Amino acid sequence: MKVTINDVAKLAGVSMKTVSRVINNEPSVRKKTYDTVMGAVKELNYQPNLAARNLAGTSSFTIGLVYDNPNAYYVIDMQNGVLSRCRKEGYELVIHPCHYHDDNMVDEFQTMIKRSRLAGLVLTPPLSEQNDIIELLESMGIEYVRILSGRPHHESSNGEVDTRKNCIYVNDYAASYEITEHLIRHGHTKIAFLCGDEEHKSTSERLKGYQDALKDSKIALDDALVYQGNYSFESGVNGAKHFLDKGNKHCITALMGGNDEIAAGALFAARLMNIAIPQSLSITGFEDSPFSKQTWPKLTTAHQENDVISQHAARLLFSKIRGPRNLDKEILTVFTPSMVVRESSNSI
Repeated sequence: MKVTINDVAKLAGVSMKTVSRVINNEPSVRKKTYDTVMGAVKELNYQPNLAARNLAGTSSFTIGLVYDNPNAYYVIDMQNGVLSRCRKEGYELVIHPCHYHDDNMVDEFQTMIKRSRLAGLVLTPPLSEQNDIIELLESMGIEYVRILSGRPHHESSNGEVDTRKNCIYVNDYAASYEITEHLIRHGHTKIAFLCGDEEHKSTSERLKGYQDALKDSKIALDDALVYQGNYSFESGVNGAKHFLDKGNKHCITALMGGNDEIAAGALFAARLMNIAIPQSLSITGFEDSPFSKQTWPKLTTAHQENDVISQHAARLLFSKIRGPRNLDKEILTVFTPSMVVRESSNSI
């Protein structure tokens, strides 16, 4: 038989109203009572009726995940990470794609939040970088967590990140620096960089990592070796053609893609030109998406755990919703992608 709230109340030795207050995370419940009731919930594997909870009171048990990213692999990983945490917390998830270039995006956000009665939002890039969206959420009193490309500037004296902030950081800079160093160690000095969308902060962070690694190795920066494109396979094809055309005098020996789609496009174009990879040209990507393993040769890249990143973003959001009494101390707020060396990069 299905376990009911009455069964939980009997096992915990409290009233059904007290069980309801605990499940709804009401702040007035004493910690001892909270622990007793949650112990009974766990022992009986009680699953609250989410629809009934949302209808019964003023609290919402639904959060939202919003994104604007054409990479289906990225979106699926983000969804899976947030969903896994929602199941543990007893919440539903509303997934909402947006187009951050739309003039009515802020109004769309406001309508979506009111219609879905959201308790909070996880924002992914580039929406997480839009100040007008953040201002709207602040004015509405909606809890939110932003996933951002960057390096936190609010570390405490002991190096710990302040979890009262609303951000989960991905240190794209450090990973891009490491990939560039890898190519330099293999003898490359003419390294081209294919950028993603200019509006994305990940683009500037990855470009900055590339530039600083060159400077630290006393290699002169050359703006002509930076191609402004977008996060797509086609952009990688066009960028590679730009640098590898017979009339081009840059004589590059390595090419860094802003993500794996770009790198896969560049590798495709290079092979059409009968350029041997990696014997004549090394190519690297970023993010370790399936694109990096579907090419031949497979791409050297930076492994980015998007499902884990989004799971910790959801954990931070739930900590904020529950309040300081139930702070999740195991939340990670800074992630650095790790380099994965494969066959597409080698010595010259």
